[in-house]
Amino acid sequence: MGEVKRLPESELEIMQIIWESPAPVSRMYIEEALQNTHPLAPTTILTLLTRLCEKGFLSLKKEGRTNLYEPLVEEKEYLAAESRSFLDRLFHGSVASFATALCDSGVTKEELEELRRLLEEGEL
Repeated sequence: MGEVKRLPESELEIMQIIWESPAPVSRMYIEEALQNTHPLAPTTILTLLTRLCEKGFLSLKKEGRTNLYEPLVEEKEYLAAESRSFLDRLFHGSVASFATALCDSGVTKEELEELRRLLEEGEL
């Protein structure tokens, strides 16, 4: 797909629902998933889905009168690109600066031990 574009919060929220759901997903399914946390008008959801299709994040398939959406970008791929972008923007690509800020943020010793374990085991 090439470079993964950064998504605005509203579009990312839609993608997170799609990533967590078995594909394909309908607009109605997304509307119901947002109902408790962040209700949006059906037209707003449709606009966000259209944008995500235009950006290459989703594919659209019509089944009768229903539009079904499937992810074209994996969550793991998006998170990796966002993490690199975050590191570059905030810390000029310096992992050491990020680690220092992480320690200054109040991360617990247990969390740092978990991070070290993951790094040593190559699980990251």
